[in-house]
Amino acid sequence: MENILELKTINELNQYSFYIPSYQRGYKWTPKEVEDLLNDINEFKPRLIDDTDDKTWYCLQPIVVKEISNLDSKIQEFEVIDGQQRLTTIFLILHYLNQDYVPEKRDKLFELDYQTRQGTKVFFNTLSTNNIVEDNIDFYYINNAYRKINDWFESRSNNFDKSDFRSKFKFHSKVIWYQSNEENPISIFTRINIGKIPLTNSELIKALFLNSSNFEKSKLEKLKLRQLEIATEWDQIEQALQNDRFWYFISGNKVSTNRIELIFDLMNEEEDKNDAYSTFRFFTKKFHSKTQEAVEENWKEIKDYFQRFKEWFNERDLYHKIGYLVCVNAVSIKTLYKKSSTITKTEFREYLDVLIKDNLKNISLQDLQYGDKNVKRVLLLYNILTMLNSPQDNSYFPFDIFKNENWDIEHITSVKDTIPDKNRGDWVNDASAFIDVNKEGGKELKERAKSCDLSDDDQFKKLFEDIVSHFNSDINDEDINDLSNLTLLDSETNRGYKNAVFPLKRKTIINRDKSGVFIPICTKNVFLKYFSEYPPKISFWTQDDREKYETDLYKVLNNYITV
Repeated sequence: MENILELKTINELNQYSFYIPSYQRGYKWTPKEVEDLLNDINEFKPRLIDDTDDKTWYCLQPIVVKEISNLDSKIQEFEVIDGQQRLTTIFLILHYLNQDYVPEKRDKLFELDYQTRQGTKVFFNTLSTNNIVEDNIDFYYINNAYRKINDWFESRSNNFDKSDFRSKFKFHSKVIWYQSNEENPISIFTRINIGKIPLTNSELIKALFLNSSNFEKSKLEKLKLRQLEIATEWDQIEQALQNDRFWYFISGNKVSTNRIELIFDLMNEEEDKNDAYSTFRFFTKKFHSKTQEAVEENWKEIKDYFQRFKEWFNERDLYHKIGYLVCVNAVSIKTLYKKSSTITKTEFREYLDVLIKDNLKNISLQDLQYGDKNVKRVLLLYNILTMLNSPQDNSYFPFDIFKNENWDIEHITSVKDTIPDKNRGDWVNDASAFIDVNKEGGKELKERAKSCDLSDDDQFKKLFEDIVSHFNSDINDEDINDLSNLTLLDSETNRGYKNAVFPLKRKTIINRDKSGVFIPICTKNVFLKYFSEYPPKISFWTQDDREKYETDLYKVLNNYITV
């Protein structure tokens, strides 16, 4: 028998009896939590749902139950697996509201029975704000909650409409009712408490599509067949979204176990960040008619989102430009989807270019310096456009790697203001191995590296600066922080050489590239000297190298950024 998921009004709960098993902890809601619930109900304003006679409702979080077979009972009994704190508080509010009537006019409330807390039923029947409870911790918390309910109502202004509150609470407040048919309720309870129960928005929405109990009985067999097809398609979409390259292309840094939920969130036009089940409530309204037509219409919209994203993912130009815009938070994927639905594909491509230009419109390449937060965006776009500009290159920029790793802006050649404070010997040994003894002063510098007292700060500082100057002798040192001496690199590679001289950086990057580490294409081009005249000076980053690198930067970015 399938699990049942539906929404039940507070008033509908009164037809049941609930049993709280021993594995549940005692009642622990504080007066503040009780007050928050009362305030939420009071502030909620039911309104008519479009084209229906029904009104919106306030949604409480799930109550997970399992039916108890009891032939002697005249009412349905349920074991409460999760939600007994909410259920107890609901009972207390109903009990308080009942006191406005003479006994024979009061509502019959649902029953609560506790396996390990004897006398609870009697205690509920004798609830009073005058009670003083100290000898039973559960009764103490329950009594405090009841007193807070009384105080809350007593503090309302003269124009407070208690009847309106009662109506909202009983008929326009609903719990998410999850009725499980698993044999072992304790195992369900355990899963809930380690966060693995399928009660995310996506699993709740799945129940709307796949639970026959949510629909009218007419044409039920045909509906069940279609639901099986939807279940298969659902799994195919989820599996596709589990591809990290696809997922991080559309999702920014959003992490989700059930990734299809992203589509549901995008469809939700009534997002409430304070309501964890806002998306589920939105979809519940969409299933108001409970017909196969509702199933088909809503499922088609979900598939439309997915198919559009898949189309973008498979078109290399769209993949890179959309991926860039989402990565730098220039636009939401929801905005892009809506825009793409109103214009042609050609217009959409032009729209993406406009968005990229707008994102960089206040940036001048000549003014960019190390430390400017815009450098990272510019170099990211430079790498992406370089990939796109090569007709023979069918590779895709890995946004999943870029979003899951830390990326640094690194100087291509060393700078003098970052002196190693540790492992000085390693730094000197690594650098001296590449010193060119044929360059002026190179031979003497190599000898100094061998004899330097590394514990002498002044002596090491002078050696460090002279070694850096040796490798930077072919560049203009005054513009060392310009864009033409900067590149994009993952922080692990960057930390691996800690302001090393150019040839050691080059060696490190080549070795990491060989081992399969992702090195951005423009970073590889720099260190492999793709921009240099042949034969290149392998161990030195020269002024000619910088100028040709800068020329390529300007050329590639020319259509998007002002020089």
